[in-house]
Amino acid sequence: MAKSTPAAAAAAPEEATAAALRLRLRRLVAAVTAGGVGGEEAFDEAASALAALRDAELGPPPKDRPGAGAERRRSGHAEAAAVPEQFLCPISSEIMRDPVVLASGQTYDRRFIQEWLSAGNRTCPQTQQVLSNTILIPNHLVRSMIAQWCTENGIALSPLENQEEDLVTNNERKSFSELFDRISSSSNISEKRQAIKDLRLLTKRNSSFRAVIGENPDSISQMISAVSNPELESNSEVLEDTVTTILNLSIHESNKKIIGDDTKAITFLISALQSGTMEARSNAAAAIFSLSALDSNKAKIGESGAMRPLVDLLEHGSMTAKKDAASAIFSLCKLHENKSRATKSGVIDVVLKAISDESLTDESLTILALLSSDHETVEEIGETGGVPCMLHIIKDDQCKRNKENAVAVLFSICMYDRTKLREVVEDENLNGSLAWLAQNGTSRARRKAAGILDKLKRTIHKTHYSC
Repeated sequence: MAKSTPAAAAAAPEEATAAALRLRLRRLVAAVTAGGVGGEEAFDEAASALAALRDAELGPPPKDRPGAGAERRRSGHAEAAAVPEQFLCPISSEIMRDPVVLASGQTYDRRFIQEWLSAGNRTCPQTQQVLSNTILIPNHLVRSMIAQWCTENGIALSPLENQEEDLVTNNERKSFSELFDRISSSSNISEKRQAIKDLRLLTKRNSSFRAVIGENPDSISQMISAVSNPELESNSEVLEDTVTTILNLSIHESNKKIIGDDTKAITFLISALQSGTMEARSNAAAAIFSLSALDSNKAKIGESGAMRPLVDLLEHGSMTAKKDAASAIFSLCKLHENKSRATKSGVIDVVLKAISDESLTDESLTILALLSSDHETVEEIGETGGVPCMLHIIKDDQCKRNKENAVAVLFSICMYDRTKLREVVEDENLNGSLAWLAQNGTSRARRKAAGILDKLKRTIHKTHYSC
């Protein structure tokens, strides 16, 4: 085995926390045992990380500090031994911040067991038992015991969120670089295809690999340019892999802006929405939903013409694709400018039909409730059969949230268009659905139903008075 070089040793930042160093070492050891790319350098970097972890936890070696060995035996090891074993995550060996119980009955820190499950594992890391499900149940007892122990021993646990998210090893950087060299530079089409597939898999299972893109923001354009090769752009599998890679990368928060700022990325996703396989279209919609978490991306995506192909997918896609499209449309329409784009793209007819068919009721009502704050959209809802559709949901749907969204839409119609009040009055006289909802619905539903009833009473009173 090659000796650790000074450059490799310098790769481990002195200021890294022990927890971050443990995670880094664990990933390196996993790479070594899996026989992945990196070879000898992975061993060197693992040795360097281990040395840095030792210094972080135990202090410099004895030769650097007189009496350090005896002091370590008195303080370092004694302190570690004082932590009750049941408070340590079996994966990270750290005190658990968010203990959860797996189906096997074992307790783990949520972040680390979630990473294990997200990598596709379906067994308990400790017992190797095949899991009947992947539900994680909070272990409130252990959490309270840990909190009490930490208070008694003067230990303050820093929040785990985002603490280690961007920890990237040199080995992962090298793997990333090698993959993109194969994608952008190789003259072998089969090798390009395999590299794109490898990138899709790595970005799915490795959260730190997704973070590498932040150090290489031009990589998205390079990948898209590579798959635009005439020999690759007609390959449906390559398109699916590329779209899914962008989706995987978009999950990392800091990547959302990088991808949104890339001139080719959004155009590529919209193209996949229009002409890809159903899986590619579904994943393109999911990627747009993920990216639209940023308001700046909402504007860019809306201006780029994504709404019409999303509405088309909502109407004609598979059930999974329809749900991805609905999520994307809803998120985009949180930006006011995109509401009119959705309406002009025919979303009202599509969601009303979906509600009538009882195929996507929840998502469709959520979209309508959001759009009902726009005057032009409310007019179209009223003109295309929205009133009887909403009255039917209020009367017959068993879901409180659906009733709430339906009455919110109906409230907007009644406020904007007095010509629809007669239809509402006739239904209320027959069924009393609004009166019931004003007493038994959610707080928002009760408020909206009461508002409609008040509007009806005032209208009826004015009619009688004018007579």
